[in-house]
Amino acid sequence: MPSSAHRLAVALQSAGHGDFPVADGTIEVLAAPPGPAMAVVAFTAHYLIASSASEGWIRGQLDPDDLLAPMSPRFLTLLADQLGRRDDGIDLLLAARGLGGRTTLRETTVEAHPRVQRAHAHRDDVRVFTDPTGAATIILGRGLANRTEVAIEIEPSRRDQGIARQALTEARRTITAGQLLFAQTAPGNAASIRTLLTAGFQPIGSEVLFFEHTPAPA
Repeated sequence: MPSSAHRLAVALQSAGHGDFPVADGTIEVLAAPPGPAMAVVAFTAHYLIASSASEGWIRGQLDPDDLLAPMSPRFLTLLADQLGRRDDGIDLLLAARGLGGRTTLRETTVEAHPRVQRAHAHRDDVRVFTDPTGAATIILGRGLANRTEVAIEIEPSRRDQGIARQALTEARRTITAGQLLFAQTAPGNAASIRTLLTAGFQPIGSEVLFFEHTPAPA
């Protein structure tokens, strides 16, 4: 990774490869990262806050004696208001290494799917794939700090058949071996977490992303 890469991008890539920040209670305050999102990212006893808010303002809102303060609802609400953005909720963050080789996924130009429309609001360079069964829609794009992110949607009638696990495994073949693919899911979405784990993704932290407000549909 180039030496000019954003500190958050470096930390995410390192954590995805198993090299985590020191668990010393540090809160790193960083400039806004590349990509459509700003963020608070939590590793074990180590936080990175990457946004357009000033360091003085951020540290002024945090209780230095509260190790959980950067992920507290109070601080996240204040930060969203300060940024003039909406937060996307707290997510579990996972990563998996690319497998390389040939994939069974087929790239498509489908744009009407709600998950695809959401992806265009949250990511750049969005690509959409379907699996051989036609039941899975898989979306890749560049998200926070230009990392490569994956999202998936399975037709309701085809869930719990192992299709998501296979499709996510195949998604790892769309990137070269050694590259990282990131995924986010709500901590309470146990089904999604189980599927990601069986597809080879590993939890590396948690995060809250902040996006620009989008106008309601006409």
